[in-house]
Amino acid sequence: MIVFASICTLLVSAQNDKPSLDLLKSYMVGSYSSALQHERDTSYFNIELEMRRIWLKDTDGIWLYVEQATAKKKDKPYRQRIYHLTQQDDTTFISTVCDLDSMHLFTGAYKDIARFNGLKTSEAKPLPGCALVLHWRKGHFIGSTKENECKNAWGKATYATSEVNIGPQGMVSWDRGYDDTHTQVWGAEKGGYEFVKKKVAKARMPVPGN
Repeated sequence: MIVFASICTLLVSAQNDKPSLDLLKSYMVGSYSSALQHERDTSYFNIELEMRRIWLKDTDGIWLYVEQATAKKKDKPYRQRIYHLTQQDDTTFISTVCDLDSMHLFTGAYKDIARFNGLKTSEAKPLPGCALVLHWRKGHFIGSTKENECKNAWGKATYATSEVNIGPQGMVSWDRGYDDTHTQVWGAEKGGYEFVKKKVAKARMPVPGN
């Protein structure tokens, strides 16, 4: 069971929605920040997360470019990934986590997704065991990686785990790395990162006479 603390106000339910790939995409695409959580608890970094849809004409699921960086080093992301979203059944979805050999060349591409047009989807290489299985639960997409199967880990970790709770206003993401003795060696210890979706700024309407 996935337990997340202090997120009642973050993950607003949308129980009238029906689960679909388009709904999952609409929940995930956007700009996010963990600034509020950082202000409340400085053991969590102020992280900015960007998710954008790419390869719009491809009909094999939905593809997202994901970029994560500290707010102070927005131009130097520490994580870049491609997610491939597919639907398994009426309430189950898969987010396959992929990498590119040339991923470092796409820093900042969330501002210009046309930069991916020269690539084929086949160039996005799935990271074995790192796919997230998401289930529709009361207006949220909730899921995790399969236990001990994601071997794509940093530093001293031999495997990593991910747990997510995705809602219409934000998401909670808890990534952790473990060594051979199943001791946690990186990642948040108290709970997941709380990413609040930023509101898109509306254009100012001209004032008559100005």
